[in-house]
Amino acid sequence: MLSGGFVALVTVAYFGLLFGVARWGDARADAGRSIINANVYALSLAVYCTSWTFFGSVGRATSGGLSFLTIYLGPTLMLLCVGVVIKMIRIAKAQRITSIADFIAARYGKSPLLAGLVTVIAVIGVVPYIALQLKAVAASLDILFPDSGTAAGLLGVDSTLLVAAVLALFTILFGTRHLDATERHEGMVAAIAVESVVKLVAFCAVGLFVTYGIHNGFADVFARASAQPALAGLFAPDAARAGNWAALILLSGLAILLLPRQFQIIVVENVDESHLKRAVWLFPLYLLLINIFVLPLAASGLTEPRLAGHNPDTFVLTLPLAHGAEALVLLAFVGGLSAATGMVIVETIALSTMVCNDLAMPALLRSTWLARRQNADLSGTLIAIRRVAIVLILLLGYIYFRAAGEAYALVGIGLISFAAVAQFAPALFGGMYWKQGTRAGALAGLLAGFVVWAYTLLLPSFARSGWIGNGFVEHGLFGIEWLRAQALFGLSGFDEISHCLWWSLFANLGAYVLVSLISTPDAVEAGQAERFVDVFRHGERAPDARLWRGDASLPEITGLLERFLGPARARQQLAAHARMRGLADWRSLPPDAGFVHFAETELAAAIGSASARALMAGVTREEDLRLEEVLDILDEASQVRAYSRELESKQRALEAATNELRAANERLREVDRMKDDFISTVTHELRTPLTSIRALSEMLYDDPRLELEQRTRFLGVIVSETERLTRLINQVLDMAKLESGRAEWTTGEVDVGQVVNEAMVALEPLFREKKVSLTHAIAADLPSVLADRDRLTQVVVNLLSNAVKFVSGGSGQVRVSVVRDDAVLRVAVADNGPGLTAEECTQVFEKFRQGGNTMTDKPQGTGLGLPISRQIVEYFGGKLWVESAPGAGATFVFTVPLPAPDA
Repeated sequence: MLSGGFVALVTVAYFGLLFGVARWGDARADAGRSIINANVYALSLAVYCTSWTFFGSVGRATSGGLSFLTIYLGPTLMLLCVGVVIKMIRIAKAQRITSIADFIAARYGKSPLLAGLVTVIAVIGVVPYIALQLKAVAASLDILFPDSGTAAGLLGVDSTLLVAAVLALFTILFGTRHLDATERHEGMVAAIAVESVVKLVAFCAVGLFVTYGIHNGFADVFARASAQPALAGLFAPDAARAGNWAALILLSGLAILLLPRQFQIIVVENVDESHLKRAVWLFPLYLLLINIFVLPLAASGLTEPRLAGHNPDTFVLTLPLAHGAEALVLLAFVGGLSAATGMVIVETIALSTMVCNDLAMPALLRSTWLARRQNADLSGTLIAIRRVAIVLILLLGYIYFRAAGEAYALVGIGLISFAAVAQFAPALFGGMYWKQGTRAGALAGLLAGFVVWAYTLLLPSFARSGWIGNGFVEHGLFGIEWLRAQALFGLSGFDEISHCLWWSLFANLGAYVLVSLISTPDAVEAGQAERFVDVFRHGERAPDARLWRGDASLPEITGLLERFLGPARARQQLAAHARMRGLADWRSLPPDAGFVHFAETELAAAIGSASARALMAGVTREEDLRLEEVLDILDEASQVRAYSRELESKQRALEAATNELRAANERLREVDRMKDDFISTVTHELRTPLTSIRALSEMLYDDPRLELEQRTRFLGVIVSETERLTRLINQVLDMAKLESGRAEWTTGEVDVGQVVNEAMVALEPLFREKKVSLTHAIAADLPSVLADRDRLTQVVVNLLSNAVKFVSGGSGQVRVSVVRDDAVLRVAVADNGPGLTAEECTQVFEKFRQGGNTMTDKPQGTGLGLPISRQIVEYFGGKLWVESAPGAGATFVFTVPLPAPDA
């Protein structure tokens, strides 16, 4: 049995490792060398996989079969909507968003009331999820130390409370060293990525041990489970659960973006939008890997006699423990601890930021305490508030664990939180895509959805634990049957989670849309709606300065920045802003609209947009703009942007036209070069036979008494050179006619085999003279093709003439084959010559280009034979190409299509 001291030592060492990673990551970030890359970002998203995943998925599978997969299908599908996530990130960067409460409040006119409501819902909704982590850790300790129980911890302190205290301390050390909540906690993100790897390795190690150590693989595990009638149908899909599955997929899909910790990691901690490209496939892959062994673990636990009566949520620990694998049990404990601590750290950091910015700060702004500390540095106070909030949130999680956590399995507790944060969906997504959404609509929707969630899900969890009466669950509120908490308005047939989700979202969305349609936004709301919905048009530029009018004082605003950011950081940011505006000294900054927006943005990064706006209103004298003025300004700005985009489009078109002209100029130069090559080649080719003819003719003319034998030989050469001239001229004329479309064609049925035989007979003397072997393989019963017989003969003659020129005399071999290949006849002329490079295989079909070294061993001819042959073959719908490699000879192949059966 593992000793408590050793487990404590391993736990402390593991926490020390995480803290070291976090400090190292922060140090690199402070030095300007970010540790966050696409892989780290994608792995940090796995903070989604909490104790629920590590322990609860197995427990869920033992009762719900495959339904546990819905919790991972939703996030996978949501991340595929990468455009939505990118838009959220772009808005957050432009608005210096610090949390999901800040995001929603900023969209609807930076409303403190709305930010506070979102914060309250988030805290109440996520407290059960934190309780889940505490319950999982407590259950793990019960498994490791069954004799002590969770009530007997160190020095008589409840071990679960002790765990909560340690997590609070660790979270404070991790996430509250800086005030600016939009400064990325790069060390924290790196530590979360490490935790993601640890819990994946631990879970897979247990899965491999159970599947291949205890059993003989997946088939053996499921065969044993199927042998028990009670388990035979557990892991099969159930069509009756389709409605519940759809609800769970939607719920988990919303949770991956709307849980405060997920919003923190995906949006606030994002340093590069391109990292999403990796995350959209690496994170789903992670989910797949960590769920591969869920069903084997569930089936094995249910069929293990020694685990009868054990909590299925603990099978990840009890299975290896039952088989004496204590080292694996310790690894599983560390993996579960990683899953719990990762969630608690990020969640409480996000919630503490929201509590500080959206609950504590508005209260401070209304208090006399703040008025008495006019010039004090409050940055330390704000950090202290966040640290106290972390402790209180974890304490609330512990209280919920004691009050209601024992009545639910791990997954059940998590789903209560999922349903709570789903209430943010209408206000958040509506605000991103619907300009008509208003603050009143968002407030109405959130309140309606939250009330339905609390009545149908949160309060029944306390009723199940016995802390309150369950009459409203069994008989309805005030005994009204159609107000039964989990069968509202007579809707039955759903589980409690699906029932809550559909009713709460119906009330939420209905109130949001209806109230938005009957209410009118103010000027600030209209401006924010434009910036959110059209963020891709605005980019990350500063807001339009014309949307602010009034008077401001530079000393008052800088004093405000120094109070809430700290003097050092405030002056650093002021100096950077001055440099951006081309000023050497920040004291020379004019207190204009641009400076006011800069200051408000900096404050928003520290205390949230709603509190920042309230503070700025206290030190500036802003003129109220009418809604019509705002809309006119925004419309004018849109027209300017549209005109700018039109200019950019015209510039791109001009650049494209310039590139086309440049390319055309290059083509003209190439044509001019080819013309010069043509003149040079043709002149050379014509001069050679003309020179021979002239020389021999002059010899015959000067000496009429030449011997008959010599005279006959000279005349034979003259005739041969004349024929060569004719061929050259005919090739040039053929190419001209083919390219101009004036070539004459006589199409009819042609026996390709006979054409090849005739061409071989005609060229036999040439092959015999050079002592080159010429063989053929012509298939029998070949069908005729529709072509010009003379032109086809010209192609075969060109290929044979080309082959004989490039093989060695005495050892050269040329082979012709004709076969049917599906719907075409295939003719191939192969030789054992020197072969061609890949580049030459393309060049030989260009006019006036030939294979070989044209400077030293240029073969005879104009280089027009192959281009002419290709045009002839393509005219009949065929193809001509060459297959070759240096030293391996060349095979020229052409195909001619066969007539259609009904032709």
